[in-house]
Amino acid sequence: MDNLIDRTAVITGAASGIGLAMARRFAAAGMNVVLADVEAPKLDEAVSSITDSGASALGVLTDVSDGASIDHLRDAAIDRFGDVHVLCNNAGVGGTPSGGQLLEPDWRWVLDVNLWGVIHGHRAFLPHMVERGGGHIVNTASMAGHLPGHSAYSASKWAVVGITEGLFHQMNANRTGVGVSCLCPGWVNTAIGESVRNRPEWAAPDRAIEPTPEEEFRHAFVVDQLRSGMEPARVGDLVHDSIVSGSFWIFTDPAMVRLLEGRFRSILDGTNPPAFAPGG
Repeated sequence: MDNLIDRTAVITGAASGIGLAMARRFAAAGMNVVLADVEAPKLDEAVSSITDSGASALGVLTDVSDGASIDHLRDAAIDRFGDVHVLCNNAGVGGTPSGGQLLEPDWRWVLDVNLWGVIHGHRAFLPHMVERGGGHIVNTASMAGHLPGHSAYSASKWAVVGITEGLFHQMNANRTGVGVSCLCPGWVNTAIGESVRNRPEWAAPDRAIEPTPEEEFRHAFVVDQLRSGMEPARVGDLVHDSIVSGSFWIFTDPAMVRLLEGRFRSILDGTNPPAFAPGG
């Protein structure tokens, strides 16, 4: 898509972080933007920050884990702007510390948002895009979707990487005109580590669980790396450029990508997977 002027982009998880950066970058490119998020006050502030710049924006309160809510988002975007040309399935949560245990409610919450949010987005928006002759979908995965991690977050992001790559091949094989990109951020200065603020009551642990010393170290490491990570605005630039150029992979950290060499070498050689630094 080499011309984004007067086109419409829908971004989930758009009230802050990478999602808001995408929305601002698209607005600067002359697009109409539809911002979707589950946090109403932050969503209102985000929409105002874009309309105050003179761009056209619409905010839609959306729970991406709910298919009906995504359907409402699609209908609201089409009612306001006619067609949807770009969809960014970006909403995500990080989960909560488990104290070394697998907590089923937490896993369900993370998978409902991170994976089913993408699936609902495909189901709701793809028929419209294919019917109108094309568009572009960007799914936000993570480097945690390539590097090992025994967590709901890692499981969700590995799944997003897989279905996004599969969608890319499907759209090309069927000559739909729908481009596909997979965003795999490394460390970015966002509040993903604080996503527990949006955790529903049913996903809360039924008892206090003390984190292990290893988990405390891992959490401190993640918080420190996020704070010193790439600014979201730069990620917004990379996403914009990928849509214009039709590129599939969007990586933000070449050093983390190089960590994959050892993993793929072990697969080819049939050896045990190598160890990785804490993260993801």
